[in-house]
This record gives sequence, C-alpha cells and structure tokens, in this order.
Amino acid sequence: MSLHAWSDYVRASESAGVTVRNLRPQECVTAAAILTELWGGSPMGAPLLVAMEHAGTYVAGAFRADELIGVCAGFFGPPDARSMHSHVAGVKGGRASKGVGTAMKLHQRAWCLDHGVAEMTWTFDPLVARNAAFNVRRLGASLDEYLVDFYGQMTDGVNTGQGSDRILVRWHLDSLIPRQPREPGDAPLVLSVGADYRPVAMRAPEGADAVAIVVPSDVESLRARDGALAAEWRLALREAMAPRWDEGWRPVAVGRDGRYLMEKR
Repeated sequence: MSLHAWSDYVRASESAGVTVRNLRPQECVTAAAILTELWGGSPMGAPLLVAMEHAGTYVAGAFRADELIGVCAGFFGPPDARSMHSHVAGVKGGRASKGVGTAMKLHQRAWCLDHGVAEMTWTFDPLVARNAAFNVRRLGASLDEYLVDFYGQMTDGVNTGQGSDRILVRWHLDSLIPRQPREPGDAPLVLSVGADYRPVAMRAPEGADAVAIVVPSDVESLRARDGALAAEWRLALREAMAPRWDEGWRPVAVGRDGRYLMEKR
C-alpha cells in the first residue's frame, strides 16, 4: 500500500510544483518562523521541532525550488495504536489553494505507512469550511469527535476570542483517495447563513434522520472584519452540532460550500 501512497504523493507534488521532505535540524528555525507568521503566534517553536526531528517523529516541509513554503509536523500515538497525531500544518503566502497542502498530507501518509503507522488523527476548526471539505472530500477521512473548547482560550492571531472548538479527524491510511466524494444533498437545514451573515438556527422535522448544517464560506475573513459575529457563529455551530454528536449523529459528507450532512446512526 505504501507504494500506492507514494504514487499519490508524487502526482500531488508534481501538480503543486513542490517537493516535500523531512526537515534537517537547521531548517527548523525557518519552519518555526513560517508557523509564527501564519498563526500570529508560535504554535510550535524551533527547539520543539528540532527535538521531534531528532526523536524520529514526523517534521517535514514543502519546498518550491529551494524555498521552504510549507510545514507539517506530527507525533506518534501510543505504541500499540500504530497511529500518528498530525499537530500542525501550514502553507505561507496563500499557496494552499495550489495543492501544496494536499502534497504535504499525502507525503505524511506515505511516510507513516513506511513506518508502520496505520492511521492518522488531527483536529480542525469546524467553522473553516475549506478545511472540512479538504479532510472529507479530498482525503476521505472521517470526522470522529466534536471537542468543545479543546485548547481553551487561545491567544494567537487567528483564534483569540473565538473559543477553540475542534473536530477530531481520523484517517485510515490504507484507504483509497476518493474520486467521487459523496455530496450533502438537500437534507433539512438546522443552521444556515442569514442575509446579514448571522447564523439562523432552525428546528429539524420530527423523525428526521439526516440534517444539513451550513457555515460561512470564509470565516477567516469574517473574523478579520467582525470578531463578535464570528464568535456568535462559534456558539451557533456548537449548539447545532455538539448535542447531535452526543446522540450518535455524525457528519458523513461535506460540500465545497461548507455544508455538512449529519446522519443519525
């Protein structure tokens, strides 16, 4: 399976025009600076990246020519689990839309399979529609757990004042990359975007076993211009999604526009 995974990576890296490889210790300073630039704070400093690299866990970067433009780092889970938790990944200069993020993730997958790792987990902000679509549509990963205020109050330039709700993603690394991801369809809405960009909550029809939840298409821009409204969206999504999760509902599809389809299991 790792040969197939490496083939997936090569196609993605050639399409994005990058090479992804494990970082050398002296490159970790630049990697940490990129992460600080992206987050407006330091999610992972150079000493920690160097220590992780030296310990043999995953610390890699995407290079365009000789320039480091993306960073991805993760650590191993419990020995018996054969898992890795991918803690941070980012691409500088707005290049993520050009496939660099995909190339990094597929390199991490192939590397993990070569090292006996069968699954990978990570968290993402469920309000960031493009990340939800990437995880489910592009990679075929599952959304396993809703984590309320997972990191507590964060003080970086991205998350300050927003709460830190996350969804835990689980990716079985020997699964095939989806060619035709499932579409959310037209299930009844329980959360949508109003005319004034405010969240609009609706009651699900009695007996419904599928509902749709829509989030803003670009919450990052919304945070920059109206942090209070973005925080309102955080609570609205939590109220729409977390209780259903506790009752056995799970997201089974995500649209390109930030529409989640949740079904009761």
